[in-house]
Amino acid sequence: MSLSVSRRLAAVTAIAVAGLFAATAPAALAAPTAVTAAPTPPDIPLANVKAHLSQLSTIAANNGGNRAHGRTGYKASIDYVKGKLDAAGFTTTLQTFTYSGATGYNLIADWPGGDPNSVLMSGSHLDSVTGGAGINDNGSGSAAILETALAVSRAQLQPTKHLRFGWWGAEELGLVGSKYYVNNLPAAEKAKISGYLNFDMIGSPNPGYFVYDDDPTIEQTFKNYYAGLGIPTEIETEGDGRSDHAPFKSAGIPVGGLFSGADYTKTAAQAQKWGGTSGQAFDRCYHSSCDSLTNINDTALDRNSDAIAYAIWNLGAAAPVPPGPSFENTSDVSIPDSPGAAVTSPITVSGVTGNAPATTKVDVNIVHTYIGDLVVDLVAPDGTVYNLHNRAGGSADNLVKSYTVNASAEVANGVWKLQAKDLAGQDVGYINSWKITF
Repeated sequence: MSLSVSRRLAAVTAIAVAGLFAATAPAALAAPTAVTAAPTPPDIPLANVKAHLSQLSTIAANNGGNRAHGRTGYKASIDYVKGKLDAAGFTTTLQTFTYSGATGYNLIADWPGGDPNSVLMSGSHLDSVTGGAGINDNGSGSAAILETALAVSRAQLQPTKHLRFGWWGAEELGLVGSKYYVNNLPAAEKAKISGYLNFDMIGSPNPGYFVYDDDPTIEQTFKNYYAGLGIPTEIETEGDGRSDHAPFKSAGIPVGGLFSGADYTKTAAQAQKWGGTSGQAFDRCYHSSCDSLTNINDTALDRNSDAIAYAIWNLGAAAPVPPGPSFENTSDVSIPDSPGAAVTSPITVSGVTGNAPATTKVDVNIVHTYIGDLVVDLVAPDGTVYNLHNRAGGSADNLVKSYTVNASAEVANGVWKLQAKDLAGQDVGYINSWKITF
């Protein structure tokens, strides 16, 4: 949504007024440096993801029409991905295995930095069936995580967790590559993987929006992203246990992921909420020669690629969760349009010894049609105000973000409040939920 001339003037005026109030704020107002938000996830360029798909299509065309295990097209695909990652500053490892008398390859790419004892891994299988180029299955997932990895490099992201990406071989023959990787990891290395995100078929031409329900934190992260777009999701069941998350799950590693559907049929109810054609498969070209560049829904590919970045930025780069207890308020509180008064959502904290930590975490979920209107604060029991969000985000919808607050001067027990105020007209919303963790 773009601002009208009058609205721009109102916004400028409101910012100026906010500045005047800040200059005369009471001593109880905390310094802005007290809050650290997770870096804002990037918009993954659809054109870049499709450019990778075009390269995979060309590779298939030049190598017998496929990119299957043991065929020259698969090795050429691995080489293409590896070249991009090497140039972007990743440390890459080519892992080989043998299956059905042919050499297979997994590609592992590590981004420098982050806690080596807490690894967030994302992966996709890169092989196709022998009958086609495999552009949706699974060029789509492979291209999306490649472009997300390149976005990590462009941002020079400094995540809390160590980021690792994987492209698996011989998935179509029974998850061979990912099983080999997991089975050959020492127990101590498996224990370091805090989560594995899997992306297998995310651009289906008649798409659904399915989220794995294996790990609640990962699941909720993806649901938050889609809630921000106003898109309902469903739990993924069609591919349960049939893709590369399965070996990780069997090893006790938390898993999650996205899926846009394969050869199951889209129902009338699903078509009503997602569009597309009911009574038709999500992907009529599943495991067929027609799984080509024309077998991609751009909207689904774009949304799912952005969702991948959202998850990696929030799960990998957000501030670590303190070890103490969490308290949450899930009751909706309406935020009146300007010039309405500020509203608060209270949480009563009890049973916590001493002061709040310097890494007090505040998770905010506000549904609003224009977050550039909002000022959002954390109010301590003694009335000290810690600013979380101050008119940022422009015309974006919904504020779903984690913040770290140095509240070490505050006694933990008492009534904490999330306060929100709308400073410009024409848009409305509500506090959906918030949580404070000590």
